[in-house]
Amino acid sequence: MAAAGVPGNKKGILERLDSGEVVIGDGSFLITLEKRGYVKAGRWTPEAVVEHPNAVHQLHMEFLRAGSNVMQTFTFSASEDNMESKWEDVNAAACDLAREVAGKGDALVAGGISQTSVYKHHKDEARIKKIFRLQLEVFARKNVDFVIAEYFEHAEEAVWAVEALKEAGKPVAATMCIGPEGDMHDVPPGECAVKLVKAGASIVGVNCRFGPSTSLKTIKLMKEGLQAAGLRAHLMVQSLGFHTPDCGKGGFLDLPEYPFALEPRVATRWDIQKYAREAYNLGVRYIGGCCGFEPYHIRAIAEELAPERGFLPPASEKHGSWGNALDMHTKPWIRARARREHWENLLPASGRPFCPSLSKPDA
Repeated sequence: MAAAGVPGNKKGILERLDSGEVVIGDGSFLITLEKRGYVKAGRWTPEAVVEHPNAVHQLHMEFLRAGSNVMQTFTFSASEDNMESKWEDVNAAACDLAREVAGKGDALVAGGISQTSVYKHHKDEARIKKIFRLQLEVFARKNVDFVIAEYFEHAEEAVWAVEALKEAGKPVAATMCIGPEGDMHDVPPGECAVKLVKAGASIVGVNCRFGPSTSLKTIKLMKEGLQAAGLRAHLMVQSLGFHTPDCGKGGFLDLPEYPFALEPRVATRWDIQKYAREAYNLGVRYIGGCCGFEPYHIRAIAEELAPERGFLPPASEKHGSWGNALDMHTKPWIRARARREHWENLLPASGRPFCPSLSKPDA
């Protein structure tokens, strides 16, 4: 199967999804750039787009080569309430970096906003929408292709975000960082999805906080909620690149390993191929990742869904399907691993004999 080339005219996000096309999102920025030395843990703000633009550009390029169709602006928490005077320069620079890389392939630019630091203390709709509109003004000026409201743990604030983003006249996607138990006000996932669609979102789903299997359970509940309400929307999932079956309602933030000892939980590329297939079978057509989701994870989505998409990403030129490149190895026991059955059924060891397989959340 041939790798994808660079097209001339790009279809919009809804045109792609309406036609049944699989859209592959990008993956981890904050966690990955923290590991690479460009982001400081804590408030997790994205000053790197102005302080280390080459690092952000490089990560965008890695996701593009791996198969991403969307370059999301690195603007998580880049709102006025979190960054004060820096917010505008950061948002503008993030748009420019995403656009530059998107132009090198068949990728769209999505301007992203996230929950505010204000909501938990002051549920002031006018004030919070003003914060969203400030970022939206930059996205409109930079002419992003669509907008995403992501990482919302309260349906009410997510609805406010969607209502504000709709003012730009561009397609709106909305994802919540919730699990099967629902949002932090106990609004069930199905009801959250209904609220977002009624507010004007064309694409709804979940991102971050939970691993692949839990995220898919939540998406299923959202889908059922929309069906029960007689509503239609495209579904989107961007899970963690970590396994988190032991999470409570707050997700991986409450695990004692967060954020500096999550490596033993990293999903394998084969785990992500399974995630991609299960998401596709659920009817999800916008599939990507969030924290811990590396470029090789994105490549795994692209490779698993290559039959549906009709092509492989450029990064697959250096990767054999299901390990088949190992059949050239000099050692016969390694050559024996060049088959799907080996990797699909493998139960990987952690190499940590005194460590538990699960943790107890701190909250």
